Amino acid sequence: MSAKKNKQGGVEANSDSQSTEAGLMDARRAKAKKSLDAGNNPFANDVDTADRSWIIDLRRRFAGAKLEATEEEGERYDADKVQSLAGDDSVHVLGRMMSRRGFGKAAFLKLRDGSGEIQLFAKKDILADDFPVLETLDMADHIEARGTVMVTRTGELSVQVTQLRLLSKAIRPLPDKWHGLTDVELRYRRRYVDLVANPEVAFALRARSILIQGVRDYLDRRQFLEVETPTLHSVVGGASAKPFNTHHNALDLNLFLRIAPELYLKRLLVGGFERVYEVGRCYRNEGISTRHNPEFTMLEFYQAYATYETLMPMTEELFRHADQFLKARFTEDGLAHVYDGWVAAREFTIDEPFARVPMHEAIARAAVKAGLPEDVLAQLDTIKISPASAGETPNREAGDALVKQWAKHNERSGAIDWTNFRRGLAGCGRDGDRVFAAYEYLAEPFLAEDYRSADGSKSVPVFVIDYPAEVSPLARRKDSDPSLTDRFELFVETRELCNAFSELNDPDDQAARFQDQVARKAQGADETMDYDEDYVRALQHGMPPAAGFGMGIDRLAMTLTGQPSIRDVIAFPLLRPESEK
Repeated sequence: MSAKKNKQGGVEANSDSQSTEAGLMDARRAKAKKSLDAGNNPFANDVDTADRSWIIDLRRRFAGAKLEATEEEGERYDADKVQSLAGDDSVHVLGRMMSRRGFGKAAFLKLRDGSGEIQLFAKKDILADDFPVLETLDMADHIEARGTVMVTRTGELSVQVTQLRLLSKAIRPLPDKWHGLTDVELRYRRRYVDLVANPEVAFALRARSILIQGVRDYLDRRQFLEVETPTLHSVVGGASAKPFNTHHNALDLNLFLRIAPELYLKRLLVGGFERVYEVGRCYRNEGISTRHNPEFTMLEFYQAYATYETLMPMTEELFRHADQFLKARFTEDGLAHVYDGWVAAREFTIDEPFARVPMHEAIARAAVKAGLPEDVLAQLDTIKISPASAGETPNREAGDALVKQWAKHNERSGAIDWTNFRRGLAGCGRDGDRVFAAYEYLAEPFLAEDYRSADGSKSVPVFVIDYPAEVSPLARRKDSDPSLTDRFELFVETRELCNAFSELNDPDDQAARFQDQVARKAQGADETMDYDEDYVRALQHGMPPAAGFGMGIDRLAMTLTGQPSIRDVIAFPLLRPESEK
């Protein structure tokens, strides 16, 4: 019987493979019973870890006995040096058995713990009464072994086992050919198998955790206080996004899962906390893509008596600190080669100063490179395409001709998404909205192309600054030009990572902007904020001048580890339910 595809495009197991797997599971259950009958619990929970030896520590201990590696023989050790370093010491290792070869009077097992892998050498005359344990073991079982460190004839560092015990029986075997599996969704769905079969998958997840520690380390050293704020909100605020709805039964209260912690963190500024931050989950009811997951981890911090210009050098420092923190930990854990590989593959550098570019300047530079006229912003109304329900604009024909002409100027102009740009312009009723749309389509996709390192070999991160007030409802207006705000977003290889601004602390201005958001929602815009009366009241009590910063932790991890999708740095990303089998 051939395999068939399910609704998600994954391949379902056919009846033959299901039957085979059921037979293998029965055989493993029989081995578990055999172990139990022999007086050994196949699901034990009485391990004494007081003298446990981590595999990475063993490799560090015997690093001085390592011989120069060759391509043919790989990593090898000097037996005499290992014997000298080991002495009569016994080691105690725990982990999952990943492979096995040899039977009869000797067997070689590959053991993996959370820090690495090592070979176990089980010899009948040495293992004695525990040798029959081998008959109950299968790949993926968790085992416990005690023994002495030695080197095999092929030069491999090994543990010669004197005691062996099955700790936890893996009843279900790993799928055949799981390594290199191309059904990526199945790998995300069964991450527990993916991590066992493809240990390199864990590197990005490990890096994400370490980067969070590095971010905390940077802020803690600067007297920031980590806090927690509510994730259930009664109004939508803190960012422009569509929320998830929920309901509290006891209070009969409709609530929203937070889209950002911003407004509560700024309430703490009002209350006297001058430097606060939060690393927490946020939820946005938006599409799923390589850069978006409906639930994600956000860092936000707020500093009193600071401006967005204060935060730009801090952002550069934060990135470098987190990256060096990652490097140090991976080096300490014996994974320097993994980190070095990520750095070598980066198409950007964080070692040079980040570019700072006003939005209007980014548009102008992009327009010149695309061969567009200098007054392109003045001609946006000409090219927009109104929705069919609103009827076509009178100048549609002229707009078609103009865009056709522009798109042929050069390769750059031909790469612009003119269709969606023109449709997006139809929803822009204000000058600031049109400027932002022009930036999104004409400049943002090409930032990595336009802003390069000194030698031109890599892109540099770009602070795009001075956003229009219309698209920045919580940012302070620029004193020199009230149509703009003191705001920046940071882009690395055209990927947006950070959003920051000088905070708006004028309660009347904030109230007016909330009212504008409400009016836009009434006109059909669903990614808008509600009027937060309590937040306005908080501002009326006086918030110090301050600057705030937000960054997606998942995107930071993606960027620094070179992962193509946000799902690669989230252990269990949201997926459609599996189809009924």
